[in-house]
Amino acid sequence: MNRSQHIFGSGLVLAVSIWVAWISYTQAPAEAFLFPRLIASVFVVLAGWTFGKAVLGLSKVGSGVSRSMFIQMVPGLVVMLIYVFWAAKTLGFYTATAIAFFILLSIYDPAPHSEARTWGKRALITACFVAVMYGLFALLLSVYTPREILF
Repeated sequence: MNRSQHIFGSGLVLAVSIWVAWISYTQAPAEAFLFPRLIASVFVVLAGWTFGKAVLGLSKVGSGVSRSMFIQMVPGLVVMLIYVFWAAKTLGFYTATAIAFFILLSIYDPAPHSEARTWGKRALITACFVAVMYGLFALLLSVYTPREILF
């Protein structure tokens, strides 16, 4: 991986982290965004550190993202963008999370897609994932999540 790939990738992550932090610090009510502000702040620090290392030429990890690897990531990126910019707000956090996770699991799971058993396993894994998310955010941390049509 050459230096420009490190700088571009880490710079992109730093820009996204600053954008997420800006959103979390400008939204109201402030109490609802306390947890996102904490996470966004840590995200900015780590992204800035990584970008600084890339600019100084100290990043020597990885072999870069090839064209075929990027093409494999595109469906996941599309699902993520739909989830972040539309589904979580429109469908509710937990419903959108379940749908997005199930789609991602279906896309990237190497198990055969022609067997009912593997679809049942994906549904079970999705249900467990959403239950853990609910337990973490709603019960343990008591943080605000987008609540719209379903939850």
